[in-house]
Amino acid sequence: MPRFSAVLFLALFGILGLAPFGDTTAQASDDNTVNLYSYRQPFLIKPLLDEFTQQTGITVNMVYVKKGMLERLKAEGDNSPADMVLTSDIGSLNDMVEAGVLQPAKSEKIEMNVPAQYRHPEGLWYGLTVRARVIFASKERTIPGEVTRYGDLTKPELKGRICTRSGKHLYNISLIAALIAHDGEEAAKQWLTGVRDNLAQKPQGNDRAQARAIYEGVCDYAIANTYYMGKMAANEKKPEQRQWAKGLRIIFPNQEARGAHVNISGAAVIKSARHKQNAIRLIEYLSSDLAQRIYAKKNFEYPVKPGVPLHPLVASWGSFKADKIALTEVAKHRATASRIVDITAYDLGPQNGS
Repeated sequence: MPRFSAVLFLALFGILGLAPFGDTTAQASDDNTVNLYSYRQPFLIKPLLDEFTQQTGITVNMVYVKKGMLERLKAEGDNSPADMVLTSDIGSLNDMVEAGVLQPAKSEKIEMNVPAQYRHPEGLWYGLTVRARVIFASKERTIPGEVTRYGDLTKPELKGRICTRSGKHLYNISLIAALIAHDGEEAAKQWLTGVRDNLAQKPQGNDRAQARAIYEGVCDYAIANTYYMGKMAANEKKPEQRQWAKGLRIIFPNQEARGAHVNISGAAVIKSARHKQNAIRLIEYLSSDLAQRIYAKKNFEYPVKPGVPLHPLVASWGSFKADKIALTEVAKHRATASRIVDITAYDLGPQNGS
C-alpha cells in the first residue's frame, strides 16, 4: 500500500480543488475531533453535524467527495486522515468491505436504533436512512392495478411505455441484485430483457428526468427512488418540477409478496481511524431520534430507526411493505447484476429487443 507524506497529501487535495482537514498531525492528537468523508451533500449533512458538535463538543471536519471515495481511501492507506465515511448506497459500503478499508464499530446504541437488515452483521457499516425503489405512474394515462409488481413492467401491453435511467446506475444495480437474490440470475435476466423491450427510449438521465419524461408524454411508467417525489413536489426554485410530481402517483411494488426493494444511505468507520470512538459517537447520534427526524425533514427519506415520524409529504404516500432481505445478501449479487445489464444490452434501448 503506498504511503504519502502529509505534504504530498495536502498537495493532492489542492489539485483536486478540495478543502483538506488541516494539519493531520495536530488532528491525530485532538480528542475532540472526527474527520469525515461524505458522499452526502453538505446542505443535508451540515445541520446534523452542527447539532452533534453542540451536544458533544466534538468538531466534525467534513470533506464532500462527489466520486472516487474508495479509490482515495486505498491510495491514502494507513495515512488517511478520514475516520469515517457517509455513503448514499449499499453498493459503496459493500465495495469498501471487500476492499478491506473498514473496521467493526460495535455499539449497543446503534444496534438498538438500526434494524438488523440495515446493518452489517459484524458492525462494518450501518444504514442511516431508507429509500424505496418504486414505480412512478402517470395519473392520466395509467389504470390503477395495471402495474403492481416489478414483474408487471414486462407485460406486452406496456411496450413503449416505460422509462428508466441507465441500468448501470447503482440504484438500478441494487434493484437487479435484489431480484437475483430472490429469484436467481436467469429470472433477473429475463426480467431486464422484458423491461428493455418495453422502453419508450434509450435509458438516460436521472430519476427526475424520468418524471419529466412522464409529464411530457414520452412514457407512462418509470422506476425511481421515493425521495425524488418529495424533492420535486417541494421544489420552490424550479416550479416546473412541482408540475412533474403533481401528475404522478407512486406504486409500491410487490406489496402482496415480499415487498418493495429498499436501499440505504449509511456510515462506516475507516480501518485506520485515529478517532474511532468519536466516529462511533457520531454514528450513534446520526441513528438517534433527533438526527433521524432531521434526515426525514431535509431529504424526504424514511428514517432507519422505527417509530420516528415521517415528513408529512412522505406520509401522504401511504405506508408500504419493505423487502426484508438483508442488504448484505443483495450486495453479493451486484457484480452479476452489472454483467446482466451488459448481456442484455439494456442501455442501448428497445431497438435491441428480440
